Amino acid sequence: MLVHILAPAILGIHAYPVHIELRISRGFRFTLVGLPDHSVRESHERIQSALQTNGMDVPRKQIVINMAPADLKKEGTQFDLPLAVAIIAANQYVPVESLEKTLFMGELSLDGTLRSQRGVLSAALMAKETGQKRILVPRVNANEAAAVEGLDVYGFDHIREVVDFLRQPDSCKPVQACSQAPAKGEIPDFSEVKGHEWVKRAITIACAGGHNVLMCGAPGTGKTMIAKRIPGILPKMNTEEAIETTRIHSAAGIFKAGQSLIEERPFRSPHHSVSGLALLGGGSRIQPGEISLAHNGVLYLDELPEFQRHVLEMLRQPLEEGKVHISRALHKVEYPASFMLVASMNPCPCGYYRVPNHTCHCKPGQIQTYHNRISGPLLDRIDLQLGVAALTFEQLQQQKTGKSSFEMREQILQIRDRQRWRVNAQAHGKPLMQWIKPTEKALLLLKSRMETQFFSARTYEKVLRVARTIADLENSEHVNETHVAEAMQYRLNDINKGFC
Repeated sequence: MLVHILAPAILGIHAYPVHIELRISRGFRFTLVGLPDHSVRESHERIQSALQTNGMDVPRKQIVINMAPADLKKEGTQFDLPLAVAIIAANQYVPVESLEKTLFMGELSLDGTLRSQRGVLSAALMAKETGQKRILVPRVNANEAAAVEGLDVYGFDHIREVVDFLRQPDSCKPVQACSQAPAKGEIPDFSEVKGHEWVKRAITIACAGGHNVLMCGAPGTGKTMIAKRIPGILPKMNTEEAIETTRIHSAAGIFKAGQSLIEERPFRSPHHSVSGLALLGGGSRIQPGEISLAHNGVLYLDELPEFQRHVLEMLRQPLEEGKVHISRALHKVEYPASFMLVASMNPCPCGYYRVPNHTCHCKPGQIQTYHNRISGPLLDRIDLQLGVAALTFEQLQQQKTGKSSFEMREQILQIRDRQRWRVNAQAHGKPLMQWIKPTEKALLLLKSRMETQFFSARTYEKVLRVARTIADLENSEHVNETHVAEAMQYRLNDINKGFC
């Protein structure tokens, strides 16, 4: 007897169809072919225990299972359920016809309970693209799969429920998409940040145009406090962004069970001891790194010079391309990595270089070495470089609150509406001058600055992009000299000359 069933192979954030063929003949042997890894080969023991516990024996015959295509490595425990269902159908516990146009996915425990899986959203999208009508997954993953429209999603807790459904498909209704996300901690408000109105304006510009930011200042000036409030002023993700972000978090195995889609933009803050593998992604089973988990959100790097230099250099290509390529001997994976980089640092190892009323104990060579940990090419990719000054006693004592997150977010939303098809820091495909629209005086000012201070081609472009965002903030069609002048004040201070 020959049985066909469909299962997903997860590679990166994409799912690929795996056609499982099971044939029973005379003899006594269990053979699994098609490039399965150890976790797939071990499924035989889990399946046998689950079926026997529920009164369904594995046929004592020769069972040959082929997983096609043979050149695609199959790894993970999501093949337990489809393999078990194929054996059940071959043993005539369920009709073979019930397996048509259906994708199966799930890990089995020894008693037949279905466990949570990674990459369910990717599998559901693949099922829809390949013309499947329904997908059967563990119940805890059903809301995630139900985010895909035009596909019937069924969630089950136990293999016995799967068997009952395949015998009587009308006994169970598809899971309805649930948009309600689990409760999330409240994001702190910018109104709690005293002073720093100039920094708030720069952060508003950065969030409106998707520009990268570096804040430099002495310890305790509020750099981390400001960074943690940035997610509260970013626009909510649209459906496409939410699906892509959810796919990444699901592939990483950190997606909350029962949730449908991630609605809030992610905020990732890895420690400065993070390895290159954890930041970029990879491993024996290629997993997304911190930069991909921050996709469509914020990657915050506190104490930037304390990161290993070779780790920081890995950021250069993703910052330019918005994606990361990971190559291995057997396959290559591409993860999205379009994020807003927010970083902070001290002016020197002790933190008090050129800080009034404080004595710096660092030697010039130590300060230079500290700054040199951030390479010029990486610094060139950071659009706004801000000096965050210490607050005075009077500023700390003032009762008047500053601009709130709500006010800043409203400004940002208005700017994004004006930008329409583009986010200034990421816009591509159109000639630069066509959408920036600088005036002649603005270009003369930029030219004079380039003649007195070295600007790379990237810096020249980024200054114009930031100026375009400032013009959007003021509802100006053209970029004039005041917009360029403000944009340059965020770039003119050279970190290696102690701008903070």
